[in-house]
Amino acid sequence: MELKRKIIIKTDMKVLTGLHIGGSTAYSAIGTVDSPVIRSANGRPIVPGSSLKGKLRTLLAAVKDTPYEYENGDNEVIQRLFGSGAGQNENIIPTRLQFADAYVKNFKGDLSSLTEVKFENTIDRGNCVANPRQIERVVPGVVFETVIVYNELVSEETEKDLQTLAEGMKLLQYDYLGGHGTRGYGRISFENITVRIFNGDDKDQNILESYFDEVKNSELLHL
Repeated sequence: MELKRKIIIKTDMKVLTGLHIGGSTAYSAIGTVDSPVIRSANGRPIVPGSSLKGKLRTLLAAVKDTPYEYENGDNEVIQRLFGSGAGQNENIIPTRLQFADAYVKNFKGDLSSLTEVKFENTIDRGNCVANPRQIERVVPGVVFETVIVYNELVSEETEKDLQTLAEGMKLLQYDYLGGHGTRGYGRISFENITVRIFNGDDKDQNILESYFDEVKNSELLHL
């Protein structure tokens, strides 16, 4: 298919409760945090694009009794947005969405201000022995600059595709990102959502941006 336009969705992803997306512990020294967050080469926490993409897809596919559910796999809207391998279909379906890694936007020069270490215990129910652990989390208030690019291939499908993306973002605000979400981690909100047309006709820009208005008003926590 011919690429018609690139539509860029930018948003500030604000951390509302401690966020943990785990990094490698392969080279951790004795006495360091048991479960550190993933960081870029400059030492700042990041949100990998794969983490955001995977969570949005999972949430949309899991919703029951909606147009997104499909008995034998993801429906066609999810498949064309997030892609599909040959295992589900005769032909590979390339993704129309591109997720960039999200970097800290409001960094003020002190790496220690971006994360905290939370001490937790797991209890062996058989012998009641405690197993203490330390989990690093990105602190509330940190903002990640988030960029999603939509490749428009079929103009007639753009409206449905972006409405579906907006629905996924709304669902994520009612859920969590990263690990340990059932214990309160990973609540986020999307703020300052903008839509820009990189090439081609931009007369529908305001209409496309309006699809994300409900996302802005769907925070689980108003902090």
